[in-house]
Amino acid sequence: MAQRRGFREYLAGLLLPRDRNKTLTCLAGAEPVVGAQHASVQRLQFFLSESTWNHEQVNARRLELLLTDPATAPHPGGVLVIDDSGDRKDSRATAHIGRQWLGRLGKTDNGIVTVTICWADENLYYPLHAVPYSPAHHFPKGKSDPGFRTKLQIAAELARTAKAAGVAFRAVAADCAYGDQDSFRRQLDATGLPFVMALKPSHGTWAYGKDAYTPVHAAHALTWTDPERPGDWTAVERTFRDGHTETWWAADATLGWWGPDGNVRLVVATTDPATLPPQTTWYLATDLPRPGGPREADSSEPAADLHEVVRIHGIRHWIEQSYKQIKDELGWADFQVRSDTAVRRHQTLVNCAFSFCWDTWFAQPPDREPALVPTAPATVIAVGPWGRGGPSRPHQHQPASWPRAIRAVRAWLAPWTTLQRCWRAWSNAPPPPELQALINAVGAGHPLDLYSPV
Repeated sequence: MAQRRGFREYLAGLLLPRDRNKTLTCLAGAEPVVGAQHASVQRLQFFLSESTWNHEQVNARRLELLLTDPATAPHPGGVLVIDDSGDRKDSRATAHIGRQWLGRLGKTDNGIVTVTICWADENLYYPLHAVPYSPAHHFPKGKSDPGFRTKLQIAAELARTAKAAGVAFRAVAADCAYGDQDSFRRQLDATGLPFVMALKPSHGTWAYGKDAYTPVHAAHALTWTDPERPGDWTAVERTFRDGHTETWWAADATLGWWGPDGNVRLVVATTDPATLPPQTTWYLATDLPRPGGPREADSSEPAADLHEVVRIHGIRHWIEQSYKQIKDELGWADFQVRSDTAVRRHQTLVNCAFSFCWDTWFAQPPDREPALVPTAPATVIAVGPWGRGGPSRPHQHQPASWPRAIRAVRAWLAPWTTLQRCWRAWSNAPPPPELQALINAVGAGHPLDLYSPV
């Protein structure tokens, strides 16, 4: 019961609107610093750091719910997106901390980097697994220590874990930090995981000196005159989430032993084949075979034309949106704990809060009639807002939107929490029946007729 209470209180704090960093005092509704010894804060501290619950089992249950719900279940057209994100931390005693590159800040600083794998399609996205990366100095033998793993090794293991869990997807996608690494692509290929990876324009050196050959050179070698005479290029229509479309151009290029029918294809996609503008030109490596090519018959994966390769990489950017939301809205980097267990538990709970919003969005529509607040018996117990079949929540007919989903959650969670905290600040006794019934109704998401006598 204590663990269930801690789980509910922690998630409620993560989901509530942010007025300051979501430290333990914030999650418990206590004052900063002076409220650190408050019983509710200490209870959450114990729940996060000392309690005996298993964060991996909690995450497995979260994924089970996502994978079995028809609204969120992965399908073969989705994409596994791999990335890592760093957050600055001042402490030197915290697990996984070290001086390393923090992509969000664009510099090397003291912080924690977490490798994340996300499932996404054109409309939906959610994290599957997150594992903090531990720099070599945390291990007795440094990089030669058996327990040390690079970010590439962690990412490949997460992709294998997702596949073993039955997550359906078309390919694994990642940015050039992973795509440029031959060893990473080999790990995916050895496991039978198809990929579409971004490359740096200057990736590789296929010759020496003035004859150095890179993806940019390969792209410029393709023939192009104008849209009516595209030469080697093929028009690709990209449809964005807001409904607008753009015409891009894509082509299979040749770079060393990479080519249209090689084990790895080099695909270039751009808005302007004549100038290859850096901000709107992608250089992609994929092992998906070309339709009609000699590898199609022998490949275990369906062939992918240029439009499909561009579509897969376009979905990759959802993970950046996911990072922004869990950090700005759910307090991903606001924890003030030091142990490895507590850090992993916090990240698991943030992912639970993120997924809870999708569960709210796709819930079936409730009875639209206003609910009268009944007179409850004195023995009634507060209805928590976390039961999967409990709260009836508004069904949305527009495209899935996580920002709208969390606003819908906060619309009933904020008053529910306010009523609870106001009464607890006033008295340690149970609320009177009328107030308890109001709290229950708000927690269940029922609309109230404020003009009806109780």
